[in-house]
Amino acid sequence: MSPAGTVSSVIAPVKNLPGFDPRQVPVVPEPHALPAVPRERLTPAALRQRFVHPPVWAPEVVLEKRFTDRDPAHASVLVGIVLRDEPTVLLTERTAHLSTHSGQIAFPGGRADPEDATPAATALREAEEEVGLPASAVEVLGVLPHYVTGTAFIVSPVVALIAPDAPLTPNPYEVADVFEVPLAFLMDPAHHRRHVLEWEGVRREWFSMPYADGDKERYVWGATAGMLRNFYRFLQA
Repeated sequence: MSPAGTVSSVIAPVKNLPGFDPRQVPVVPEPHALPAVPRERLTPAALRQRFVHPPVWAPEVVLEKRFTDRDPAHASVLVGIVLRDEPTVLLTERTAHLSTHSGQIAFPGGRADPEDATPAATALREAEEEVGLPASAVEVLGVLPHYVTGTAFIVSPVVALIAPDAPLTPNPYEVADVFEVPLAFLMDPAHHRRHVLEWEGVRREWFSMPYADGDKERYVWGATAGMLRNFYRFLQA
């Protein structure tokens, strides 16, 4: 992660990254307050125009420090914006037994297949496999820059609009829960938290965006939060 500016040197050391709880890692104060994306930029028409006429901008988070020797693999996720009166972002909670990112909050998505013609094709196929989202209910707007995870996935974030009445049938093997978070909440840096730790001598940084969903906390962090932070930079530029 490349910080937007100078940050505090507060670092939380951990001995065993795979078993740590990200909620326990201290929040590092941001040097400057950032503005929320104006709500008029979050409408379907404005989002379409932003991809037709993209601004000059740079992603803030592009490469996580690796903690695996596995060969890199291409993947796509669907950053799906549900067209409700207040637009929301469709997210999933991964089941606990999966080999990578188990139990975490994630966008629908996964590894690219050789038959996938484009990153969008991967995202749409994976979204249908994971949550039963039909491609006919999705309008793809565009693709954000690659995000490379610490688990060696080169991820293409595919931004799309989703019909509010789209039927969903989550795959219980991969998805423990499906839920939505208001887009305006995620596009407001007041809800973005930066964390820093050291593991085996390597400094690691990430964002989190905890969301109170009734009496349940949806702890959005890591790669998902990083891609949302980039989406914020894209919309705010």
